[in-house]
Amino acid sequence: MYAFFAIVSAWASAVCYAAAALGCGYALFAAWAARGFARRATPPAGDYPPVTLLKPLHGLEPDLYANLAGFCVQDYPSPVQIVFGVDDPADPAVGVVRRLVADFPGRDLTLVIDARRHGENHKVSNLINMARQARHEVLVLSDSDIVVAPDYLKHVAAALAQPGVGLVTCLYRGAAAAGFWSRLSAAAIDYHFLPNVLVGLKLGLAAPCFGSTIALRAKTLAAIGGFEAVTDQLADDYALGALVRATGQTVAIPNTIVAHVCSEQSARDLIRHELRWARTIRSIDPAGFAGLAITHALPIALIGLVLGGINPAGLIVVAALACRLLLQSEIDRALRLRGGLFWLGPLRDVLSFAIFVGSFFGRGVQWRGHRYGLRAGNRLAYYGEVET
Repeated sequence: MYAFFAIVSAWASAVCYAAAALGCGYALFAAWAARGFARRATPPAGDYPPVTLLKPLHGLEPDLYANLAGFCVQDYPSPVQIVFGVDDPADPAVGVVRRLVADFPGRDLTLVIDARRHGENHKVSNLINMARQARHEVLVLSDSDIVVAPDYLKHVAAALAQPGVGLVTCLYRGAAAAGFWSRLSAAAIDYHFLPNVLVGLKLGLAAPCFGSTIALRAKTLAAIGGFEAVTDQLADDYALGALVRATGQTVAIPNTIVAHVCSEQSARDLIRHELRWARTIRSIDPAGFAGLAITHALPIALIGLVLGGINPAGLIVVAALACRLLLQSEIDRALRLRGGLFWLGPLRDVLSFAIFVGSFFGRGVQWRGHRYGLRAGNRLAYYGEVET
């Protein structure tokens, strides 16, 4: 019996080492893809049309005022209307918006408070209520935890003006609000999410659309059925991109990078958030998500080392670590991200692998204090509020 288990362990170890070797190659390819993305240039726009920015809000997130103020100071030559929306007059975000209105009297700022529901996705319900106040043809929506540079709207408008483009979205990096867990969350975005998307784009395997930015014309939105078409979708951003692509138009990604503020304050917050992300991606593309297993080269190599014991093949662990650190360095350099998280790399890799494995056990997600399940077609089923 011992000999049997020894043979099985040896074979399992060899499989892990082979997978880790593939993961090393993947990391090197991702580093190359990041460098190529950074060299792309956004074509200049012939003109800059008036824009309505839609900012759905929920609760008092860290640095919310500063995040929203960045949209109020855009260097953009045409009129910009900003519509903020909440579904509860007691939402603390209301006070932040009223402060913005007072601090930026020359800006066209509107607050919509409307509790009407149009489906299970609360954010989409908010957007439907807000969209009625939009006055311009070009609509740009983004999540409340996004930070942008002053030339953000120029890049987005230039990309949307290109022939055949129906929607524009933006890649995003992580920006830790404060604390150890938020830094781990930012590291997941910078060193796992970004490389995976860049590889998918390079190989033509990804069709992303992110809540960090969704820019489209009002006539395009009407042609796909409006926001009402995604009222029950968990991945409403991805669904909007898919609907626009189905019309024969493309989704453009300019080389401007926005920042997603990571505000996790505990391991529980981090795990809940990342499980939701992972299960969302899995629901969209099950086969592609399963293929992401090879991106976890270091944890898989460590499993191979445990199964096979110390032997020369175990050097793949060193190779996996080296490739991971090289990828991190290239991401920092090519995309101008803030470094300093190298020492978190191995821990982040192990945690990301645990999240990846855990995402296969169950389909439920927790989102903004509510619990949901998934029905056919990635539609949300509401289960109730999260117990605290």
